[in-house]
Amino acid sequence: MSFSPHYRPSSNSTPSPLDRDLATLSNYHQVLTKHISLDWEIDWTKQVIGGSATLQFEVKDDGGVKEVVLDSSYLDISDVEIVGSGEKAQWSLDKRIEVMGQALRIQLPTSRPVPIKKGDLISIKITYSTTPQCTALGWLEPAQTKSKLHPYLYSQAQAIHARSMVPCQDTPAVKASYDAKVRSGRGLEVLLSALRKDVRDLGEGRREFVYEQPVGIPSYLIAIAAGELTHKPFEKLKDRKWDTGCWTEPLNMDAAYWEFHKDTANFVKTAEDLTSPYKFGTYEVLFLPESFPYGGMENSCLTFATPTIIAGDRSSVDVVAHEISHSWFGNGIGCASWSHFWLNEGWTTYLERLVSFSQPVFIGGYLVLTIRAGLIDDLERLPARFQKMVPEYKEHEDPDEAYSQVPYEKGANFLLYLERTVGGLDIFIPYMKDYVKTFEGTSITTEQWREHLFAYFKKHEDGEELTRKLGKVDWDEWLHGSGTDLCAEVKYDDTLSKACYDLAARWDKARDGDVSGFSKGDVEGFSATQKVVFLDKLESYPALPPKTVAALDKLYDLSSNGNAEIGLRFFETALKSGPEYAEAAAAWVINKGRMKFNRPIFRLLNEQKPELAKKTFMDNESFFHPIARKMIARDLGLKMDQ
Repeated sequence: MSFSPHYRPSSNSTPSPLDRDLATLSNYHQVLTKHISLDWEIDWTKQVIGGSATLQFEVKDDGGVKEVVLDSSYLDISDVEIVGSGEKAQWSLDKRIEVMGQALRIQLPTSRPVPIKKGDLISIKITYSTTPQCTALGWLEPAQTKSKLHPYLYSQAQAIHARSMVPCQDTPAVKASYDAKVRSGRGLEVLLSALRKDVRDLGEGRREFVYEQPVGIPSYLIAIAAGELTHKPFEKLKDRKWDTGCWTEPLNMDAAYWEFHKDTANFVKTAEDLTSPYKFGTYEVLFLPESFPYGGMENSCLTFATPTIIAGDRSSVDVVAHEISHSWFGNGIGCASWSHFWLNEGWTTYLERLVSFSQPVFIGGYLVLTIRAGLIDDLERLPARFQKMVPEYKEHEDPDEAYSQVPYEKGANFLLYLERTVGGLDIFIPYMKDYVKTFEGTSITTEQWREHLFAYFKKHEDGEELTRKLGKVDWDEWLHGSGTDLCAEVKYDDTLSKACYDLAARWDKARDGDVSGFSKGDVEGFSATQKVVFLDKLESYPALPPKTVAALDKLYDLSSNGNAEIGLRFFETALKSGPEYAEAAAAWVINKGRMKFNRPIFRLLNEQKPELAKKTFMDNESFFHPIARKMIARDLGLKMDQ
């Protein structure tokens, strides 16, 4: 059986919305980006990046390609050149489509001796600058950093924000290698999602940083960060070729290094042993300022991570295990469109759990149980079409709209269900390795994945029995069904959760305000993760009376706990009981850039005290990354100007 690495529409049929990326304006079926060369200058005063991008394309269509169409958004384009042709290109920008941006149309030369044909390579250089409206870049003033001495810049391009940083085919269906030369002043470091090749001193505090990414990656993995940064390597494993380490602001280094030096290299090694050799050369983690909108972002070679996972007890190391696992799923095998995003996140979450089994927080699956609670919360608030593992987007719909735990947790649970269906890890891991070997470096659809699954198990020594079992799986319900829970029961060992559940049940019965039977000792033996499990279970009961919530907080010091995961759960519980903790929650959320933390709290604040919620956000909107700013404003019913 042969598999196409990219979807190609049939000449006599209309492609299914699930098989083509509706969030790109580019003509990626006709020409395919092979490589991008970036030549950038960071302008700290104007808060823009200027320079050029030279894109090399391969013609994929025999039908006579006359133009290259790229995605762009809020870019100031000044010049377009067909490299090697000796002539300027004719180009134009279509009218802006909200969220999608503007299609950049570049006419190909008609004066060639022979017509452009399939297999030809074309290079186009675009000179441009980002603008203050760029949705990928977060610019921080010195006061927003740890030392408060220097500005800071970082990007977040997933899902479709790379087009506001570089004109490109902004779709996960296209993977291209890239290289970059980036110049910056003020003596600040510049990091990219690639391998550092050189740093050149240009004098007067200016340096040029040279990077190369030889592995083809989707546009959303092109990433940059710059600021007052320092590096520390982790211990190298003797039998491995790659290195690991971390970057962060100097004042965060000791805590970050302690938290992650023990596990990171072993996570890469374990993931590699379960799948295939790690191909990105180095794996490092950059801990960003607090405004970063996600827990982690799997930028190749350099994971971007929120500082909130520096918890002081190694309870959040699973975030790094997750981003490492993306090296095979997402960065390796990618989704052909955002409808198939679960192929990235479901597979990554599944591998993350295998990689993290050595961690105490995963023993008995009780961390999985508390994450499951987050999935159910998301399913209950989402419209039915986004409850599906393979959602059906509308033309030009923002993929950020469907961002939730569904592709992660529904996807991972589905894979665990399939693992158990075929007989366990001894059978499923060899299949996973074959899946990686077959599709690594490509972008596929769910149907291509399923075809491979059946083809693999059909060839198994117990093929007839295994394909019979797989045939009984309710594929339509798992992939396309909606609902507020999983469509099939997936059990976990909850032995270590029993004490957490019992304590939550006791508090549920303390609604009359009598808390004489409780003491600080109730949670003294609990890990941070067990406290999260306790609070998640407590939240599953009807809202507690405000007096009981106050007693809970006084006994266990929850509102002042430095662990953001615990703080989130407490304030969710408190705000569901009434407005008494609204002011405290508003004070807590203003430095929580991670959307996992800020969006639920702003939504609940908006239910209890709408004016306070809106004022808190508006007073602090500059702190949040443009993506988080957009989503919080939408949650609060505010219209934000770009």
